[in-house]
Amino acid sequence: MRRLGELLEAVETETAQGGRAVSYEPLGVVWLALGERSRSEGATAGQIEAVERLQAVTRMEPRLVAGRVVRLDGRDWRIRLVDPDQPGPGRATLSLERTTR
Repeated sequence: MRRLGELLEAVETETAQGGRAVSYEPLGVVWLALGERSRSEGATAGQIEAVERLQAVTRMEPRLVAGRVVRLDGRDWRIRLVDPDQPGPGRATLSLERTTR
């Protein structure tokens, strides 16, 4: 199944109080063929943290770089790895990940 996702770049700025604020700048949209999804859980400092991983195939393009975010159905997935020319020329397999607490 193909899904349309919004590609975003995280932009950090310093607040007036000296803290950091993160906003997301839209870079466009990408069509993704979603693959397998996996989930693992662990406890950190008394909190349960779940990490979801998702594989997706799309057309290769220069905007697809590790660290950017793909928003699918209102959920933000960080691009962890871009594997170019997989599964074929002109395509890329993305390893996406999101953490929930």
